[in-house]
Amino acid sequence: MGSRAKTNPSLSIAQSSAPIGIFDSGIGGLTVLKAVREQLPCEDLIYFGDTARVPYGTKSKETITRFSIENTRFLQGFGVKLVIVACNTASSLSLEALKRCFPMPVIGVIEPGAKEAIRVSRNRRIGVIGTKSTIGSGAYEHSLRQLKPDIRAYSEACPLFVPFVEEGWTKGPIIRKVAKVYLDPLRHFGIDTLILGCTHYPLLKDVIQETIGRAVRLVNSAEETARCARHLLKCAAHLNRFRRKGSMRFYVSDEPEHFRALGERFLGTSIQSVAKVPNGSSAAVYSRGSHV
Repeated sequence: MGSRAKTNPSLSIAQSSAPIGIFDSGIGGLTVLKAVREQLPCEDLIYFGDTARVPYGTKSKETITRFSIENTRFLQGFGVKLVIVACNTASSLSLEALKRCFPMPVIGVIEPGAKEAIRVSRNRRIGVIGTKSTIGSGAYEHSLRQLKPDIRAYSEACPLFVPFVEEGWTKGPIIRKVAKVYLDPLRHFGIDTLILGCTHYPLLKDVIQETIGRAVRLVNSAEETARCARHLLKCAAHLNRFRRKGSMRFYVSDEPEHFRALGERFLGTSIQSVAKVPNGSSAAVYSRGSHV
């Protein structure tokens, strides 16, 4: 009669108390961090924004994959139990490589966003906006059709949206004119749902909604990604067992003060400090970090 393997309770507790890592090319991934914070308030979160190399949307798959591996390796240095790729471009082009390279679970924002769009759509005509790399990869279309083959997907690249958000331009006549140029073609297809296929775009949701029309549902994949993270950790019994408010630590590869100023406006809370780290540096050197 075989003996049953015993679990190590101290190992389980260590895993449950480990932080969650989140990375993006810049500030847009804070939409995901905010959703994760709301869904999992007891979890410690570590955010890395690769602000020295933003935007990712204009770069090649090979370059984005290299950047994503470096970012994930940085977060791995903190002993994270889960990595969330908050960048749509990185999710579409490097997620599978990250899953092969690292032992911890890695999830992206593409599939959760596609699932939510299918759930809310009534006429099965779904639009997708994103960076050139995300739209060019066809990742959302592929995910939508895998989930529901009869879906009609229509895509439009909106490359200027990211630099507008990074500069803090989220309203005004210039951004409205640009939005009209990008979104008018999608209106002609009769879509009833639009996926914001970049984590920067929720900061432009008012302009996007006004331009595309009130009848079109906007889908922000951040909330669904947060639900996916909670479900994954719950199934693995790795939810934080300590009932207290989790910490948040912020790291960037350039311009920490610019990131902090924009981040505070978006999160609606103060960020005490943001640590600047060189790309590829050992996370252990910066393990003290900044907390909110």
